[in-house]
Amino acid sequence: MLTRLKKRIQEMLGAEANVAYKLGFTPNIISIIGFILSLASAVAYAVAPTRPVLFLVLAVVFMLASGFCDTMDGIVARKFNQSSVFGGFFDSVLDRYADVAIYAGIIVSGLCSPVWGLAALAGSVLVSYTRARAEGVGIKMESVGFAERAERMLILGVFTVGAVFYQPVLNAGIIVLAVITNFTAIQRVHHVFKMLKK
Repeated sequence: MLTRLKKRIQEMLGAEANVAYKLGFTPNIISIIGFILSLASAVAYAVAPTRPVLFLVLAVVFMLASGFCDTMDGIVARKFNQSSVFGGFFDSVLDRYADVAIYAGIIVSGLCSPVWGLAALAGSVLVSYTRARAEGVGIKMESVGFAERAERMLILGVFTVGAVFYQPVLNAGIIVLAVITNFTAIQRVHHVFKMLKK
């Protein structure tokens, strides 16, 4: 859903990419920085019950900063001809670890039901896995289904901000993510079935 917007944002971040490149940041380094920021977000979620307002705000800030890095690494790679098969693979692996860490932080904090948290985690991983498997057999999956990574981060960010004022809102957000991620995975399975049948 946000794929077209993401492409526009990538076009707008050319100047920032130039600065990152001049400072010596390679795409892989930017990916690692984004991963570290996601771990910081996960820790903030995990300890949020101790000081909810502070740590929930930090969790969102770190998560969005991680998302910024996730966009920037691709821009630098393409703009300065540093794209590589390993770089794309490495970035994807770090993204999956980042997703697991953030959901784990939320589950550990007790801010969501463990069952719904695990369901949201499973759905998020399967959204990415179904795309990878489909593209491995030559079927394009970009924009198939709603809950791609950018959408998931945005939804989680919005519900986390809501939880600053009323903590149960975050559990509602996790339920929403559990439903839409697994629905997206099913959509992608159906899409692959139709394409292969043709």
